[in-house]
Amino acid sequence: MASHDIAVEPVRGELGFVAGMSAAMQSLENVVAEIALTNIPVLLVGESGTGKEMFAQRIHRLSANGDTTLVKIACASMNAANFASELGLDINSNGANDLARFQPGTVFFDEISELDAGCQRSLLYALPDGDLRPRRGFLGARLISTTSRNLDEEMRAGRFRSELYYRITGACLRLPPLRDRKEDIPILVESFLTRYSAEFGRPRPTLSPRTLRRFLDYSWPGNIRQLGNVVKKIVALGDENLALPEAAAAPVEVRSQPVESRSYSLKAAARAASREAERGMILEALARTRWNRKRAAQELQISYKSLLYKLKQIGLPETQTE
Repeated sequence: MASHDIAVEPVRGELGFVAGMSAAMQSLENVVAEIALTNIPVLLVGESGTGKEMFAQRIHRLSANGDTTLVKIACASMNAANFASELGLDINSNGANDLARFQPGTVFFDEISELDAGCQRSLLYALPDGDLRPRRGFLGARLISTTSRNLDEEMRAGRFRSELYYRITGACLRLPPLRDRKEDIPILVESFLTRYSAEFGRPRPTLSPRTLRRFLDYSWPGNIRQLGNVVKKIVALGDENLALPEAAAAPVEVRSQPVESRSYSLKAAARAASREAERGMILEALARTRWNRKRAAQELQISYKSLLYKLKQIGLPETQTE
């Protein structure tokens, strides 16, 4: 039996970080829960700031080796010499110690597409390929990699080795940009407000409906990282108007008649004004209830199903469980 009153729990990562409650993020969390229990290599693909490292940490924590250290290698800062040392391939390094930190456990290659040809060659040598013979630098840890680039294009351009791509891609997970899941913005904002208020020892602010509306209208090219930085400034400065940068100046999408039209309809104007007033009332109710849609529907004196429909009308796709 369908139940529209069951709230979808937001996906929570390390340190209480909330990834979202949209259908896309719930689906991603289901896949993560499954593959974390295996030992297959995982490639996380997404724009900068979409939370790739948070999901890498989540996969590690849910794995059988979740109580071990996650070893992070920042690929953008690597050259052939220090990368070989990181992998335990350098004969002048302490190979035993290098290998000990990888086995068992998880090694996280952050932005693996930044590795140059020499580093890629070293990593390809270190990764197992059905060869069980022990050798110096044999990397037997769980492998998680991230990239902000299109690796198909990188391979076609000869900048990334295809054989390495197939070694690191047991499962490929794509993280959607924030602009494609705007229904997650309010819950992310609430999480950041709580997090930074506790971190700074400041009273937890409540954002105005106008600010929330700006957040929903903005495209967030820096994704979750950019949103978190904006909320962090709001908490630190104690004034949302002083903290809002480009999001405050972003134009609100307004659909109007073409300039050349000289025909005006009083009924159309009244309908547009009514829709805008309704949108404002809904956002205000959601802000007051901290995005608890069931309570907001009660305040607005409409059914929960009607609120979900109206959220979709104003550009916030409804999320529900059946």
